[in-house]
Amino acid sequence: MKKSQFNTSVVYENKNYIYNAFSNKFIAVDPTISDILDTVRTPEHIEELSQYHPTLYSSLCKNGFFVDNEVDEVEKVKQVSAKVDKDDTHFHLVVNPTMNCNFKCWYCYESHVKGSKMNKETVDKTCSFIANVVESNPNLKSFHIAWFGGEPLMYYRDVIEPIMDFAVDFFAIHNIYFDCGFTTNGFLLTDEIIQSLKKYTITGLQITLDGDKKQHNTVRYVSATRGSYDTIIDNIRKLCENDLHVGIRVNYTSVNMNDFEEVFDDLCTIPYDKRHHATVAFHKVWQVSEDKVMSERVRYLIRLVRDIGFRAEEGAVPDSVRHSCYADKINNATINYNGDVYKCTARSFSPDSKEGILNDDGSIAWNEKFHTRMNIKFKNKPCLECPIMPLCNGGCSQHAIENAGKDYCVYDFDEDKKKEIVIKKLMAIID
Repeated sequence: MKKSQFNTSVVYENKNYIYNAFSNKFIAVDPTISDILDTVRTPEHIEELSQYHPTLYSSLCKNGFFVDNEVDEVEKVKQVSAKVDKDDTHFHLVVNPTMNCNFKCWYCYESHVKGSKMNKETVDKTCSFIANVVESNPNLKSFHIAWFGGEPLMYYRDVIEPIMDFAVDFFAIHNIYFDCGFTTNGFLLTDEIIQSLKKYTITGLQITLDGDKKQHNTVRYVSATRGSYDTIIDNIRKLCENDLHVGIRVNYTSVNMNDFEEVFDDLCTIPYDKRHHATVAFHKVWQVSEDKVMSERVRYLIRLVRDIGFRAEEGAVPDSVRHSCYADKINNATINYNGDVYKCTARSFSPDSKEGILNDDGSIAWNEKFHTRMNIKFKNKPCLECPIMPLCNGGCSQHAIENAGKDYCVYDFDEDKKKEIVIKKLMAIID
């Protein structure tokens, strides 16, 4: 037997844990055992441990902390990745009805295109694309549309509803499960749109808050005299009351978390028995640096929001192999309002970044950028030697593309940052 390369030891709230990133298992251990495990280096050491503490040894083997000598752990990760990314039972389609937006948030990475709107021809081609996916994927069991942009609700009636109505009828005929979700600022929701949404199977609407009313309105506003906070809070309440799930994304900095308890007071206008329809997720604004004070503050707020009946989490803990980004998967496409096709939605939708175009018959003509993306994984040597590789694997395919040809680490080769990821995963389990 040998020690798995994917083991990490962490301390959380004065308790010692060991974690294996491939088996995805934690074991709580006392400090003495943790010290012993740190000294295990060779098969001989493992044999000694099996004699000294057979129960612990058995548990470590069972949970992947010790593996057979001949096991190629990196190859096992590659096999899991291939199975996930080449899954042909599900398709994930992102559609941008527009690249225009009614807000201009300072941290937004998108280039807003005034007057942009998916025309009827592209709407029809998108419907043809959906039909083509079904006809060419005999194993398809489910299909998801993610509405993105830009602000997708700017053209709910002209773009979203026609595609949704076609999809609902088409997938019902072919006995394929269909659902959809929205990334929206929530300002343009109306009672009529909310009632229309109830016709469909909606997995959720992600709506962003930028702190309390004062802070939020300095970022997300209609004009110099009109903010958006009150309208968005009211719309979140209406969605929950109509049993539609809302992912409340809190984009935080060191400034906008200071008086965030006031947001909890406003969210408490949602009836208690409807609060389970909302999840509050705290995400650091990507342009600012994290520090210990911010992290502790966010964890404190997570406990508070759970105490008043909402779900809460701190950002997204990476799981880039077992639950890879949709852009990494072969059964994914992002159709822009003008018919250009992309994979990644976290970068600019500039024409020179497109990975294909939507043809008149609803097929996609992919270009070389697409093929590069689909073959970019497992090329980074530091990732292949990293203990959290099954969690991170160098981020997504976009990270790999942007760092092609050089050694890189999305956590700056900082072992403490890597352990922080493991601790966040642990928190999600025990908090």
